[in-house]
Amino acid sequence: MARTYTVSELAELLGGVVLGDGTVTISGLGSLETAKPGELTFLANPKYASKVADTAAGAVLMAAGAERFDKCAIQVANPYLCFAKLLTLFYTTPHEVLGVLPLAVVDESATIAKGATIYPGAFVGKRAVVGAGSVVYPGAVIYDDVVIGENCTIHATAVIRERCRVGNRCVLQPGAVIGSDGFGYAPDGASYYPIPQIGIVVLDDEVEIGANSCIDRAAIEVTRIGRGTKLDNLVQIAHNCKIGEDCMIVSQVGISGSATIGNHVTLAGQVGVAGHLTIGDNVLVGAQSGVPSSLAANAAYSGTPTMPHREWLKSAMVVPRLPEMKKTIASLEKRIAELESRLNQATQER
Repeated sequence: MARTYTVSELAELLGGVVLGDGTVTISGLGSLETAKPGELTFLANPKYASKVADTAAGAVLMAAGAERFDKCAIQVANPYLCFAKLLTLFYTTPHEVLGVLPLAVVDESATIAKGATIYPGAFVGKRAVVGAGSVVYPGAVIYDDVVIGENCTIHATAVIRERCRVGNRCVLQPGAVIGSDGFGYAPDGASYYPIPQIGIVVLDDEVEIGANSCIDRAAIEVTRIGRGTKLDNLVQIAHNCKIGEDCMIVSQVGISGSATIGNHVTLAGQVGVAGHLTIGDNVLVGAQSGVPSSLAANAAYSGTPTMPHREWLKSAMVVPRLPEMKKTIASLEKRIAELESRLNQATQER
């Protein structure tokens, strides 16, 4: 049976302030539109404040100063973050500790810590290490000499290639590939000779890798993903890249080899980053942008090639008017030509 909490208990957990009846019990969560009595909802965007009046929820998470329409409320600094924490509280459960299950293939030289779980169909290679509390799901493949830290989740069909390192509390979604060969080939006449990629990938603590994302091993040294960085699905990180801490890299981003990305950088969907460049800390790059050169820290950029976001907005507003402007320019060129012809004729007549 699901546990229930009073509004006061939840407020204490979140560091919030109760407005209304703190004894109201909460057994689940819901949206402003669908929450039922006994459920808690949240208001993160002020433009939806009027929906609070109509919600059937037993209580509402909201920021200080928001109109609560006499509803029971918990005031917090960041309602969206607090709602995420409550989703974890109500709906996630710890992995069941099962050890190495039958039909899992684990080399006898591997080290599986107490409290780890290896599901049937998973493969763990020679001298690999899986830390306490970590879970390796069916179909996942852990190559030789891989080290996985504590409390990691390696979902089905994820692959970690030889000698790569995964920190603590990391998550690999299904199909993620860590340590695939970097795209390195030396021209050999009309053909190409494959350059052995002998480096590794290191994921620092609390890194999450989305489904079917690929991180290439370094040619010689290390491709590194910094602590707390999150990759969405279908992201490509090439060999020798250095990604900083707490970055958000959204779906279909591609980062070319030897690029260096600072801390707290956000690359929106389908951003392409050229190789051997540096993106500074706290940079935001808008969706579908192309980054051909280094970007200074603490700024927002958009477009292809990238430019400061405000400049790109001005440019984007001009684009729909280009056909009209082309006609205007053609008309002006014609009039100028006529005026020049008349001027030349008048000069000759003198």
